[in-house]
Amino acid sequence: MSTFMANKANIERKWYILDAAGKPLGKTAVAAADLLRGKHKPTFTPHADCGDCVIIINAGKAVLTGKKPDQKIYRTHSGWVGGLKETKYRTLMAEKPELAMRVAVRGMLPKNIIAKDSLKRLHIYADEKFEQQAQKPETWTVE
Repeated sequence: MSTFMANKANIERKWYILDAAGKPLGKTAVAAADLLRGKHKPTFTPHADCGDCVIIINAGKAVLTGKKPDQKIYRTHSGWVGGLKETKYRTLMAEKPELAMRVAVRGMLPKNIIAKDSLKRLHIYADEKFEQQAQKPETWTVE
C-alpha cells in the first residue's frame, strides 16, 4: 500500500459559499483558508495546491470582537520615506470590507506560491449578491 500524493491530474475542485454575516472575521477567515488549502479533504497533500474555490458573502456584516475595531490597525507602506499609511479596522470595515477579509485570509495561508494561487480562487463580496451561480456552489457552515 502506497501513500496517496495529489497532483494536477487528480485534483477535483468544488465551489463553496461562506456567509460571514454576524460571525467573527477571524473564524470566517480560518474556514476560508482551510477550504482554499484543501485541509478538509482526505487527499490533502501539503506541497500541492489541492484546495477548492471559496465565495465569501456578507463580508461587510462580519464582526470584530472586543476592542479590535479601534485598536487593530491595517498598515501599508509605499516604499518611500514617510510612505506609511495606517487605517483602523473600524474605517476599513466601513469602506472596504472585502479588503479586510482578504488580508485576514492571506495571513492564514502559507507564505509561498501555493498561497498566491489559492487567493486567485477566493471571491469576496460585501453583500449577498455574487456572480458565480453557474458553478452551483455548496454552502459551508462556519462554527
